[in-house]
Amino acid sequence: MAPMAPPLLVLQNISLTFGGAPLLASADLTVSVQDRLCLVGRNGCGKSTLLKIAAGFVTPDGGTRFLQAGASLRYLPQEPHFSDHETTLFHAESGLDQNDRHRARKLLNELGLTGEEHPAQLSGGEARRASIARVLAPEPDILLLDEPTNHLDLPTIEWLEAKLSSLRSALLIVSHDRRFLETLSSRTVWLDRGRTRILDRGFGEFEKWRDQILEEEESAAHKFDRRIKTEEDWLRHGVTARRKRNQKRLANLACMREERRQRRASQSIKILAADAYPSGSMVIEAKRLAKSLGGRQIVKNLSLRILRGDRLGLIGPNGAGKTTLLNLLMGAVAPDAGSVRHGANLAIACLNQGRMNLDADTSLKDALTDGTSDYVEINGERRHVIG
Repeated sequence: MAPMAPPLLVLQNISLTFGGAPLLASADLTVSVQDRLCLVGRNGCGKSTLLKIAAGFVTPDGGTRFLQAGASLRYLPQEPHFSDHETTLFHAESGLDQNDRHRARKLLNELGLTGEEHPAQLSGGEARRASIARVLAPEPDILLLDEPTNHLDLPTIEWLEAKLSSLRSALLIVSHDRRFLETLSSRTVWLDRGRTRILDRGFGEFEKWRDQILEEEESAAHKFDRRIKTEEDWLRHGVTARRKRNQKRLANLACMREERRQRRASQSIKILAADAYPSGSMVIEAKRLAKSLGGRQIVKNLSLRILRGDRLGLIGPNGAGKTTLLNLLMGAVAPDAGSVRHGANLAIACLNQGRMNLDADTSLKDALTDGTSDYVEINGERRHVIG
């Protein structure tokens, strides 16, 4: 029997704390030759941070990182970074040898880019394509991919699935694209409350496995709560303070209560949205809209009426002008011809690709309250921002 190859990358007992709250605690990860791993977990649980630690861009508070000598690694971040590169070709070729540069040009062409595009003028999908070409070109031993399908249209996602399936590189993928993970993964790493659990099967088997674990935890928690109730019943009958045994029992009860509080806090997620004042039945009406950018016509003679309660999906290839059309309809961009009319009492909320309405130098608290208060009002109820 042939000996097993040593792992390419190992993270052991990784811990990291941000702002007083531990994000990672005793997280482990092993990536071996030609592994197909997906890293899953709730939003904000630390998946991207763990990926950055694996890539060597973030230093943990504790634990060890081992990368096999001579092993090559490429990391695709969630947000593309183009530095000072003047074209997509310069970006895709940066840091590559001559052979890899040839592959970078070929990949850009396969992804529908000429290489002459200026990064500042790219759509979200085009920027993602250029970054994908850059990380795939050297065909590294390890590929760390953070939300690789973000902003990509369906044909490009299918191309990427086929390309990654054909590579010999080990993959570690973070993605919210369920089909993408089911297609590519053969092992699943679940990051849960700062710790990792390993399933030696792909993402398609994950939810059943996770639910079984959570059911077992719920049963254990129920027994734990009954123990606390028993101790509280004992406490109500009176405690003799001078007895060391009783004081130890009191301390244990306090620890159990804190453990229960932390467990319930980690399981509590509520999303509330404030209702705007009701609008009229007509929301947006566009008549004979036309818009061109850079000599390319985005919209021509478009008439559209959106009524209250409508649900519209806007689809098209990357760079087709979907975001520009949304901006036209919101009134953020003026049309070359035609008109856009908004209905009465209209309140528009926009979640844009780059989260440009968020200031990176502003705290979450100030972003939610405009820096004027510790409270927000949701559906007439005053809530503290921390809640």
